[in-house]
Amino acid sequence: MKIGIFYGSTTGITESVAYRLADLMHIDHEHLHDVARSEPSEVGDYDLLLLGSSTWGNGDLQDDWYDFLTGIEVLDLHDKHIALFGCGDQSMCDTFCNAVGTLYRRLQKTGARFCGAFEAGDYTFEHSTARVDGHLVGLLIDEVNEPEKTEHRLNYWVKLLQKELKGARAEATL
Repeated sequence: MKIGIFYGSTTGITESVAYRLADLMHIDHEHLHDVARSEPSEVGDYDLLLLGSSTWGNGDLQDDWYDFLTGIEVLDLHDKHIALFGCGDQSMCDTFCNAVGTLYRRLQKTGARFCGAFEAGDYTFEHSTARVDGHLVGLLIDEVNEPEKTEHRLNYWVKLLQKELKGARAEATL
């Protein structure tokens, strides 16, 4: 399964998380794409898309995502898996990592299969559009308030993705 990581990062935190994920998943750095310098058509090269954005202002996407997202949300991604990750600050308790929720909602119509839902129990926020039916639609990272939890969350999420994708590959061969 060919994996591409696409991220938008203003301060470098989301970029750092993207590189850490690449290293944990043994993905060559040539498959890391800053959406500010990438074309939406590049997602076609991959089976699994790891998409990451930080959240800004009142729960907004990182600025570089807007044009890129407009370009990929019109694609037919039925043959793709998407796993989402994002960075935010839980002290913004009513918009924590809303960018992840925005990516999830806007990419629903592409037909991609989402994976990597994460348990919400270890976080302290009131509301996030990244929480759907009691689960987080992806990995949420808070390097501001809980940097000591990041490594564990990354490792756990990578194992979760590997397990889910192994099951999806086995299902596809039936």
